[in-house]
Amino acid sequence: MKFIFSHNNLNVLDLEKSLAFYKEALGLAETRRKNAADGSFVLVFLGDGVTPHGLELTWLRGRKEKYDLGDNEIHLAFTVADFKAAHELHKKMGCICYENEAMGIYFIEDPDGYWLEILPEKR
Repeated sequence: MKFIFSHNNLNVLDLEKSLAFYKEALGLAETRRKNAADGSFVLVFLGDGVTPHGLELTWLRGRKEKYDLGDNEIHLAFTVADFKAAHELHKKMGCICYENEAMGIYFIEDPDGYWLEILPEKR
């Protein structure tokens, strides 16, 4: 039996704000969407256009309070060929939340407080 990664899920409060963030910060684009027949939720799948792995953003109608992310020890990681340009973009966006220069990595924070690790393509 072989299991293959499909996607990761993050719940978001403001779907449009999150979609704009993931497009600007990481270049992710919508690949498909599922709207609940009763309007209670929307699932939007994002892709990088290179790998089959996806990111599912879930919006729940009626949710007003921020999600409790606990100690925020879980994160997604992204590699980038032009690390310097990526760092400049994220600095301009004001979304860098942690840097570890000794390791050559940094983290950005999305509108809901999720951390996303950015690392150079070749380490």
